[in-house]
Amino acid sequence: MQRTGRINQPSYRIIVTEHARAAKTGAFLEEVGTYDPATKVRTLKDERVKYWISVGAKPSDTMHNMLVSAGVIKGKKVNVLPKKTVPKKEGEAEAATAPAAAEAAPAEAAAEAPQA
Repeated sequence: MQRTGRINQPSYRIIVTEHARAAKTGAFLEEVGTYDPATKVRTLKDERVKYWISVGAKPSDTMHNMLVSAGVIKGKKVNVLPKKTVPKKEGEAEAATAPAAAEAAPAEAAAEAPQA
């Protein structure tokens, strides 16, 4: 998607571009639609989108979700938000390793018993 529009009034062109080129440069292969986030209006050239995907173009995650919701392609939506890792507390980390150590101790004792 290529951002256009004025400050605080964004609108986007839905474009096809090579992976190595940025959408900002303006050097894109084809414009296949538009999107206005303020009014949620989107126009897509369905046939052209399907053509580019069949040729090997890969939509971004956001564009993939938009195409799925528009019914152009089938599939599940992709989570575009970063995965949040919750830091473990020190007590939880020790509690998680304690049962593993307790299970290993009886196994070692059983291995030593037949030798005695």
